[in-house]
Amino acid sequence: MTETAVLAAAGVGLAVDIWGSGPPVLVLHGFTGSAAAMAPLTSQLEGFTVIAPDLVGHGRSESPSDPDRYTVPAMAEQALAAASAGSHSRVHLLGYSMGGRVALAAACAAPDRVRSLTVIGATAGIADPELRRRRAEADRAQAESIETDLAAFVDQWMSAPLLAGQARLGPDHLRAARAQRLACDPAGLALSLRMGGTGAMEPLHNRLGACRAPAHIIAGAEDAKFCALADELAALLPRASVTRIPKAGHAAHLEQPEATAAAVAAFLNSPPPRPSSGMTAGKAAAAVTAWKRTFSLDGFAMRGPTAPDGGRR
Repeated sequence: MTETAVLAAAGVGLAVDIWGSGPPVLVLHGFTGSAAAMAPLTSQLEGFTVIAPDLVGHGRSESPSDPDRYTVPAMAEQALAAASAGSHSRVHLLGYSMGGRVALAAACAAPDRVRSLTVIGATAGIADPELRRRRAEADRAQAESIETDLAAFVDQWMSAPLLAGQARLGPDHLRAARAQRLACDPAGLALSLRMGGTGAMEPLHNRLGACRAPAHIIAGAEDAKFCALADELAALLPRASVTRIPKAGHAAHLEQPEATAAAVAAFLNSPPPRPSSGMTAGKAAAAVTAWKRTFSLDGFAMRGPTAPDGGRR
């Protein structure tokens, strides 16, 4: 049974759906999304407590006028605060697209709060300053279009090549997704894009090496850009694996929810080995490398070795 509450989260009222039992998984949606938009994936995560907020400016959550509430670090703080309000001090993080960037920021800022990290179609930001400046300009222009005509923006957003794979889900899905996006507050969405877009966020590449949590980077096999970014993230994170979901584009959790849920669940139930006190650096690296090989680049994550502490975290 799903419980819904509006929780005070670092100064913002976030609407949060909570259901299930077991280790907590904090689920963060993408831009223009909501907790409900993640349901095709989260409804299949049995054996876990799912904590799914609507991020600031989205869905049923507040849309404060303070721009600083919409930065990626602020959203990361709010998400972790929402979990704490529900008495979950350490969580598995699962984020899609913008939610993936927020999850990465949370893992960097509060590593002791993170049991594991899973991102779908995510990036650590734009490292090149000039490319980041250009993206920020484009995001500001898009934000203005949201404020001018939300419906026109949503139609343009849903027709973008990045989301083209969702056409395979049929007209009923597309109508429901459009209605969900139109239910958002235009002012909140605009601020989210201006302050929390990829162009506005401080890139995280130089901080990922300090993320101690095991990480799972998922991309749709048909999303060439984010497949490359997945490999980039995995190279920067100390304990990371990559899974590509067949017959899926950017929104792999929507386009192939069963395969994506299987990959997520396999990872959460088989975290990578922790180096033991007597293990040399070479043996520790070899153990993690062997664990990474258990995850198929063609899609389904396979069972890996059990962590020395005996299972789930």
